[in-house]
Amino acid sequence: MLSSSQVHQFEFSSALLALRSSSCSSHNGKKSIAATRSRPTVWKIKSSATPTPSAETISINPRSIIENYKGGVGVGVLVGVPVKLKVTVTVKAPAGQSLELEFVSSQAHDGSDEGITVPGTATKTLGLWESLEDDTVQYVCELNLPAGFGEVGAVRVLEINHDKGIFVENIVLTSDGSTTAMACNSWVQPSNDEIRVFFPNKSYLPSDTPSGIKKFRKQDLESLRGEGPNEDEQGQRKASDRIYAYDKYNDLGNPAEVEMVRPVLGGPRHPYPRRCRTGRPRVNIDGEDHEMNTKEDYYVPRDDVFSPLKSADFEDKQILSAIQGLIPKLMAGGNSNLPFPNFSKIDNLVSFNVPLNTRSIEAQGIDIDTIKKLLHVIKLLFETEGPHFQFRAPELLLRDRFSWLRDEEFARQTLAGLNPLSIELVKEWPIKSKLDPSTYGPAESAITNDIVERQINGVMTVDEAIKNKKLFIIDYHDILLPNVQAVRELEGTTLYGSRALFFLTENNTLMPIAIELTRPIIDNEPQWRHVFTPSSDATNLWLWRLAKVHVLAHDSGYHQLVSHWVRTHCWMEPYAIAANRQLSVMHPIYKLLHPHFRYTMAINANAQQTLINAGGVIESCFSPKRYSMQLSSAAYDQLWCFDMEALPADLIRRGMAVEDPTAEHGVKLTIEDYPYAKDGLELWDAIKIWVSNYVKIYYQDENAIATDTELQAWWTEVRTKGHEDKKDEPWWPVLNTKESLIETLTTIIWVASGHHAAVNFGQYGYASYFPNRPTIARTNVPLEDFSDTEIANLMRKPEDELMKCYPSQVQAITVLVVLNMLPNHSPDEEYIGDQLPPMWTGNNAVEGKFKMFKGRLSIMNGSIEDRNNDPMLRNRTGAGVVPYKLLEQLSGPGVTGKGVPNSVSI
Repeated sequence: MLSSSQVHQFEFSSALLALRSSSCSSHNGKKSIAATRSRPTVWKIKSSATPTPSAETISINPRSIIENYKGGVGVGVLVGVPVKLKVTVTVKAPAGQSLELEFVSSQAHDGSDEGITVPGTATKTLGLWESLEDDTVQYVCELNLPAGFGEVGAVRVLEINHDKGIFVENIVLTSDGSTTAMACNSWVQPSNDEIRVFFPNKSYLPSDTPSGIKKFRKQDLESLRGEGPNEDEQGQRKASDRIYAYDKYNDLGNPAEVEMVRPVLGGPRHPYPRRCRTGRPRVNIDGEDHEMNTKEDYYVPRDDVFSPLKSADFEDKQILSAIQGLIPKLMAGGNSNLPFPNFSKIDNLVSFNVPLNTRSIEAQGIDIDTIKKLLHVIKLLFETEGPHFQFRAPELLLRDRFSWLRDEEFARQTLAGLNPLSIELVKEWPIKSKLDPSTYGPAESAITNDIVERQINGVMTVDEAIKNKKLFIIDYHDILLPNVQAVRELEGTTLYGSRALFFLTENNTLMPIAIELTRPIIDNEPQWRHVFTPSSDATNLWLWRLAKVHVLAHDSGYHQLVSHWVRTHCWMEPYAIAANRQLSVMHPIYKLLHPHFRYTMAINANAQQTLINAGGVIESCFSPKRYSMQLSSAAYDQLWCFDMEALPADLIRRGMAVEDPTAEHGVKLTIEDYPYAKDGLELWDAIKIWVSNYVKIYYQDENAIATDTELQAWWTEVRTKGHEDKKDEPWWPVLNTKESLIETLTTIIWVASGHHAAVNFGQYGYASYFPNRPTIARTNVPLEDFSDTEIANLMRKPEDELMKCYPSQVQAITVLVVLNMLPNHSPDEEYIGDQLPPMWTGNNAVEGKFKMFKGRLSIMNGSIEDRNNDPMLRNRTGAGVVPYKLLEQLSGPGVTGKGVPNSVSI
């Protein structure tokens, strides 16, 4: 006997069926596909109550159905009585008329190793989907589950009537007024070789997996690793594939052109993290396998590609290539080395209009209308009025037009600028290199006690300054010096080993006191080095300015290649690959980490094709040029340790903090007014508390962590495959306690969110006006060569020497265009702690802890605002000073200079 609620639902189902052309349990008399294919996996939550369906539940409006299931507790099943089940599948992108489905019980029956299966056909709702968002459609299926079926453990998509695949957003199971939500957010392909399985929004450790779906949990992971034992030997991946495997960075160059060949990154010669394997054809050059690289066939797993909204906002990866090729012709008639003639022209670059060289364009046979069309296509990058570019002035320039020239601002940005991760406390004196002196020259720095004490007006001795933690340094001497000779053989650039020394004043601000530039022994030339200091003397003042250009160029390169690329983008990809290969979508740690992998592989693929590739933006516009990526490999090899990527550990390593259990965040800052560290520690703590609360929901004791087969396989693969070149290092955490697991997960989430936000979203604000952060220094300082001509030019018109050293017009414009895109928030950005991911819908325990996380971040936002208004904090407030907002949680779309997304998504 059916209950009144079941009768009510049956009447509604009958009415809906009258609108459709076919039933669910069989499709035009065809044999069930389930009978011919192996089955997948699923689970479901029982509901003890059977409430009467709400008005929203029985409404014909699909949108209200979606809204109604949020927070539902599961589909109830009556023992011994068939249960009427309604299934709603929400799909993005146009699709066919029906979906062949199969429903799997969570528990195995009659000694089988899998659950009972029931087939069904879901058909597109007729005329109802127009009320949903654009390109969203819904399918509805109604069927009877047999008595004793139990909970639905999985829904399998056996067949779709669409030749391009569909994006399944969610599946909702409704019965007796209760619902089970399944957040899918995955592509299903029409291939007969793939049967997709989706699971409800409930997490299971491997040992707790319901018996009916254990087999399917395993099969689902196997499909993501590829088929067969020789998965790494498979051929080229198709765009529709969802396969995750590892490879070296062997595709940055072009094997077809000798000048475009680049070393393979990954392996003993050039240690490096691994990327996602694409399987393209290879060619062996000098004993290394290089992958053929064309932009049209770059593989990203189907579920990791940009959404249509993200793609439209990004303006497609091909635009960067088009711009890069046209800029020389637009700006300088093909002369890529042409310097800016004066500061007025530089100021116009980011203030008002940059005129196009129309005569040069026409002379080269380029149609002006074509240029206008291109400018229209990239309207998000440029606002066009006639034959002009327009770039908006950054806040730095609007607040203080000459801030970039001041030494105080130069020093402030080491703590609150684009790269606040390189400043270190000087712990030993004299400063010494670790490089071989027989190859590179004397190890001891040329910065002496006399120089330091003279610059600080004798307020204390060097020994006292060291003891009182007053001396700080940015030291690129050892990482750059081995590359100097090779870089100097290239046209249009130069390089030194460099050091910049700072003194901490009484008001917690830094004062630059010395810059040391070093050229190593080259051929028969001895080591050359010189210490530059601030000066009121005209000649030495200009030499100091030139030395700052070199140091800033080094810092720009290190920031982009190491602090940004290696330590966020490149570092994160192996964790995402391993998670997809080893952690089931049902695993609670997969659910925790998944939002922090969003778009990372897609944006990295774009970078590999346009930014870090041979002849790309980095090689064209940054000092190391073609040796840039080798330099990033050296930094990874010499400096990168997983345990030091945790923010507190990184601060302690650099001497910028010390452990202090009595301090607010467990560490005491060496410089209290250190905006990146101060704001970052608040975010770090909020993340760690959230992760700790989450982990304790699922792991009751240490044994549960040590025996979690999927978790241990994931972490082993991260170390032995993702970071294979460092697999034997002793500092890798062992995941055998709650503390080690919490610290590891917090570190990964911090890097994906806070660390990346700090080094990415200030790029336009700090670097678009390139005198503040030049990306390249193209000429040696005049004192090195000491020729009569160079000295005469310096004396006659020092500004000309500065212009020759600065980036060329083409380089500056190229970087400016890129900086319009890299720190841009897309309209579909997902910010940390802002919205509960749909995979946790209905989980009251997780929802409660997430609300606490969100509340802490709201408090953090208020604290940041308070600090930015505190006149005593001079590294973030003052006349013309740009407030430090990079770690504020939220932002609107566009280039805003704030906002912390969940993931490395741009």
